[in-house]
Amino acid sequence: MLPTFINIGERTNVTGSAKFKKLIVEGNYTAALDVARQQVEAGAQVIDINMDEGLLDAVKAMTTFLNLLAAEPDIARVPVMIDSSKWEVIEAGLKCVQGKAIVNSISMKEGIDIFKHHARECLKYGAAVVVMAFDEVGQADTAARKIEICTRAYNILVNEVGFPPEDIIFDPNIFAVATGIEEHDNYAVDFIEGTRAIKQTLPYARVSGGVSNVSFSFRGNEPVRRAIHSVFLYYAIKAGMDMGIVNAGDLPVYDDIDPDLRQAVEDVILNRPQRHNVSNTEWLVDLAPKYKGVKGEAPVVNLAWRDASVEERLKHALVNGITEFIDADTEEARQQAERPLHVIEGPLMAGMNVVGDLFGAGKMFLPQVVKSARVMKQAVAWLMPYMEAEKEAHVAAGGTYQAAGKILMATVKGDVHDIGKNIVGVVLQCNNYEVIDLGVMVPADRILAEAKTHKVDMIGLSGLITPSLDEMVFVAREMQRQGFDIPLLIGGATTSKTHTAVKIEPGYHNDQVVYVLDASRAVGVVSQLLSETDKPQFVADTKADYDKVRIAYGKGDTKPRSDLPEARSKKFVIDFAAEAPVAPSFLGLKTFSPYDLHDLADHIDWTPFFATWELAGRFPDILDDEIVGEAARGLYKDAREMLAKILEEKWFEARGVVGFWPANATEDDDIEVYADETRSEVIAKFHTLRQQMKKTREGQNNTALSDFIAPKGTPDWIGGFAVTAGHGEMEIAAKFKAAGDDYNAILSTALADRLAEAFAEALHKKVRRELWGYAADEDLDVQGLIAEQYKGIRPAPGYPAQPDHTEKWTLFDLLDARDRTGMELTESLAMTPPASVSGLYFAHPKAHYFGVGKIEKDQVEDYARRKGWTVDEAERWLSPILNYVP
Repeated sequence: MLPTFINIGERTNVTGSAKFKKLIVEGNYTAALDVARQQVEAGAQVIDINMDEGLLDAVKAMTTFLNLLAAEPDIARVPVMIDSSKWEVIEAGLKCVQGKAIVNSISMKEGIDIFKHHARECLKYGAAVVVMAFDEVGQADTAARKIEICTRAYNILVNEVGFPPEDIIFDPNIFAVATGIEEHDNYAVDFIEGTRAIKQTLPYARVSGGVSNVSFSFRGNEPVRRAIHSVFLYYAIKAGMDMGIVNAGDLPVYDDIDPDLRQAVEDVILNRPQRHNVSNTEWLVDLAPKYKGVKGEAPVVNLAWRDASVEERLKHALVNGITEFIDADTEEARQQAERPLHVIEGPLMAGMNVVGDLFGAGKMFLPQVVKSARVMKQAVAWLMPYMEAEKEAHVAAGGTYQAAGKILMATVKGDVHDIGKNIVGVVLQCNNYEVIDLGVMVPADRILAEAKTHKVDMIGLSGLITPSLDEMVFVAREMQRQGFDIPLLIGGATTSKTHTAVKIEPGYHNDQVVYVLDASRAVGVVSQLLSETDKPQFVADTKADYDKVRIAYGKGDTKPRSDLPEARSKKFVIDFAAEAPVAPSFLGLKTFSPYDLHDLADHIDWTPFFATWELAGRFPDILDDEIVGEAARGLYKDAREMLAKILEEKWFEARGVVGFWPANATEDDDIEVYADETRSEVIAKFHTLRQQMKKTREGQNNTALSDFIAPKGTPDWIGGFAVTAGHGEMEIAAKFKAAGDDYNAILSTALADRLAEAFAEALHKKVRRELWGYAADEDLDVQGLIAEQYKGIRPAPGYPAQPDHTEKWTLFDLLDARDRTGMELTESLAMTPPASVSGLYFAHPKAHYFGVGKIEKDQVEDYARRKGWTVDEAERWLSPILNYVP
């Protein structure tokens, strides 16, 4: 399985980003948070935060920024690397970070005692540490010194301090090459060889580094610097480098670097014997001006490939997703083959193997892979009548052709979302696996019956909403009860390694339950589980990893938490007398059926659309990205063309309903909804949950959604909405799938989702400006709307501010959503059609988004009382946020 490299975002560092430094110095933390958000959206899996600047109070800046960041769920979802050369800044940061932090860095340069002290403090905070290859003598420059220092530090941390080895990240120092100083020529090789030895001899330790250092001598020539980074990472990752501070969105694909430049850079990085009459450094220096200022250009479209052999043409069509000539080329190949099946076994599978290799190496991306699958299916469809005409049983059954494995996939009962599952299925099919897709809303008994009927090699379960997690646990237990002995794969937006390890794996005792993060990991996981040689070690490693996860989970979140009375005493307080609530323009319901799809198209946020296809980056910048830009441009072109057809031919119908009611908050975090302005008849209650993380500093609050509604005695109101753009969605997708066109099936479903989200955005704008009218003078463009630069919020049940999906029952009943929009709720509270959105409206300008986080048992018991549930029922619906093991 290929290594997974972790990108550490580098732009939230005052020493590395002039823009970020300026914002922090000016105190513009809101804009500084946008820099962090852009890093996460661009694919950073960790963000490095450094405030070491002479004009700054670094402790104050770090504390302020991290506290603000903690209230931004879209940023705080990735780990924070606290980066400083000053221990007091690191310690201040550790006191602020929620979840596991990474400290960058500690070292032995000030002696062993200080090193141990810093390590113990990091251990106390539960942080991982970056350990610099630096001791009392100085920084390690040679491979031998890197290995010596890191080995010594590892033994001290693990054997004397008791530091978990998996929380140790070594930085063996990346130094600049091609400086003209001969002693520097081997620096890249020293890092690569040092990394290889560390990974082989220091179990579980990680390796990181600041990649931009290696190209410092070519500052000012960005194309050459990018090429140096790409080549360096190519070899360093092969040697075991796990992560690095690098602008991933600015890296060229290794194979796409101009061959002359790539050769010259490789000679420098690997310190090869010189091939010219000058040194490798001099050769690269002479070559570099040729590339300065050059940007990547789109390849010229031509048909020269049509002059190649039919085998090469088929491969080209598969790799590039070209269907235009596939029928003719497949027929030509059939006429040359002894049997139609041989075309599949030969050139078609050879082409798909290339696709699989390119995808696995990060040189193709999901949209391109799914297009390749469409070409393959069209070719097979052409051959099928000829294969059937042979009337030979062994040919009809596949003859000598054998799939690499047979996998059954299903979205579990109660859940209707399947875009991710469909993408995984296509990727597996591209790698010669047979996929049996049962679709959505599939009960456990059918999953297991079909698995037996088809004699599958493994089962894959998918789910998007949190109740699906319980259904997956049930399926696993049924597999155990019925004596299954095949792997079980778990995936989907709400799933996690922790839930898989804690809840699912213990119910199926064959050590073959594996969490699959995304489509790019699926092939590696499946291939290892089906390999007689690789499976034992893979299963053992996974089991050991899950054992650690269970132990950590059993300890709970060690951060201090408040009991419910204390949390309520620190509620978010609004002065409703100073900022009086605004009454809506009407009370009751208003239906929009159908809603203008053209208006919705104008409100689409395209960034999440690309994320659906695992292309990381913010729109429109992603279209010019050095790595994924070409794939993104092709996908966007296809999406715009299909969107035009959706609008012109009315593929989908959008329906929605909005409602406003008088409301007030109660003392126990409920929101009472009244029949009319007399406020004498309570027609519904929304139950909210309160944060319980310990808040010790002045001005910090434990927030609940009820804090944004005025208490009794002050008139206030609440709104709700339910919208869908999905009527017709599943029928369109089914037509494409029936035609063997998974690409357009997924594309149409993804566009339906975007239109539904756009409906929520457009309707919220209409609510603020007209229907409620509390922001009648608002004047924001689409980008301003997407950035949520408006007053008021629209939180949804099942999301961080209210993780309980069952609040949808109340919302749908109040809105009469079923009759007015045709939307339904499944037994697990998924909305159908899948392209649907619902939520509440809070109008007060102080209302804001937040995450409830983990809660304690006293709040669960109180919530059960308020809902009329048993504690067991409350624990079931709130299981993802419990800070204890029920």
